[in-house]
Amino acid sequence: MKVKDAMSKVAVFCSPHTNLGEAVEILLERNCGILPIVDAKRHVVGVMTDRDIAIALGTRNRPAGEISAAEVATPKVQTCKATDDVSWALDIMAENKVRRLVVVNDQNQLEGILSMDDVVLHAETQTFGKADISADDVLRTLKGLYSPQLAARAAGAPR
Repeated sequence: MKVKDAMSKVAVFCSPHTNLGEAVEILLERNCGILPIVDAKRHVVGVMTDRDIAIALGTRNRPAGEISAAEVATPKVQTCKATDDVSWALDIMAENKVRRLVVVNDQNQLEGILSMDDVVLHAETQTFGKADISADDVLRTLKGLYSPQLAARAAGAPR
């Protein structure tokens, strides 16, 4: 299965100048947890999650309307292309400990988002012959995402 078969094609985004109050409204209205940040040519220049926003608002003594997306954005964005195999994208997610990949074209322009939710919805629960994405593939990826955190919690490390 290709990423284009599972991804959310209508990704919401914001500009580097969008303030966090506006960003939260976008996330709330679209019921999503990630917001790619794009420039005027729709090139992906960063990404921020609802968690990034919560941490920024909790650690900076400034109102949401005074903090720009550029101040909070993670500039190192994990991406894939719509033509990539989903199994390859799952490997990227597990390796980089991310639950979402920004889907870009060859010019690094936003095309969509591939989330673990998208993958789970397209996974086969039973394998008769060769499945494109199996429940085992999803489970393997989730273990890769969460294994170090679970091991740290079991050892008594703070979350």
